[in-house]
Amino acid sequence: MSDVTRVSDVTSSHLANLFDDLPDAPLPIYAKLKLAITMKISSGEWQTNQRIPSEAEVVKALGVSRMTVNRALRELTAEGFLVRHQGLGTFVAEKKAHSALFEVHNIAEEVAARGHQHRSELLVLESAKASMEEAMTLGVRTNHGIFRSVVLHFENDLPIQIEERIVNATLAPEYAKQDFAKHTPYEYLMSVAPMTEGEHLVEAILPNTSECERLQIQTSEPCLQIKRRTWAGDDIVTAARLLHPGSRFQLFGHFGR
Repeated sequence: MSDVTRVSDVTSSHLANLFDDLPDAPLPIYAKLKLAITMKISSGEWQTNQRIPSEAEVVKALGVSRMTVNRALRELTAEGFLVRHQGLGTFVAEKKAHSALFEVHNIAEEVAARGHQHRSELLVLESAKASMEEAMTLGVRTNHGIFRSVVLHFENDLPIQIEERIVNATLAPEYAKQDFAKHTPYEYLMSVAPMTEGEHLVEAILPNTSECERLQIQTSEPCLQIKRRTWAGDDIVTAARLLHPGSRFQLFGHFGR
C-alpha cells in the first residue's frame, strides 16, 4: 500500500465506547457493529486510510464472537466502507467517485435536449425519521430527520422513470416545500447542496405490479435500476432509486482515445 498515506490508526481503546451512541433497537450484534462503524466513519472520527483494529482485537475489546466481527467487517468491505490490504490490515476506504459513464444530469434537461417535452407527477412527499437501513445509507443516526419522495417522470407523456428518493433534512431543509411538478428534485438539491461526489449501482430487474402500472409496461418487461448516492463535501445529501423501462432507456459513455 505504498501509494496510500495512512493517518494514525484506530486503536483498540477507541472501541471501548463504540456502541454508546447507537439507538436502542432490537438489532443483531453484527448489524449494530456495522452501524456503529459507519457512524464513526460518517462523523469523521474514523478518517480515510486509518487502519482499524484486527478481528481479534475487536473481539477482545467488545466481547463479541469472532464470527460476528468477521461478518460485519466483511459486509462493510463489500459495501465500500472498508478496504482490506493483504498483510497490512483493514482500513477506512476512500469514498467512491462517480464514473464518467454515469454522470449525474437533470432528467428534464436530458429530455429537452432530445427535443421532447418533460413533465412529472409527484406521488409521495413526506417528512420522516430515518429507519436503520435509511440511516446507514445516508450515514446518519437512526431517527435523524429525512424526507422521502417518489416522482414519476414523463417524456412526451410516456413514463420513463420512477424516482424514489430519501434526503438528509439537515442539508436540504426546504425539500418538502418544493413544487416538483415545476422543477425536479435534482435542481433543488444542486442549489442547496451542490454535488461533489457520487456513486452508482446499476442492475437489471423485473418490476413489481405497481411499478409496471406506473410505467405502463408489461410485467415481463425488464427494467434498468440505478441506485445512486451523492455527497456534498463529506456529507451524503441524498440516495435515490431510479427505475427505467428497458425499452425506453439506455446508458451511454464516451472514453478517451
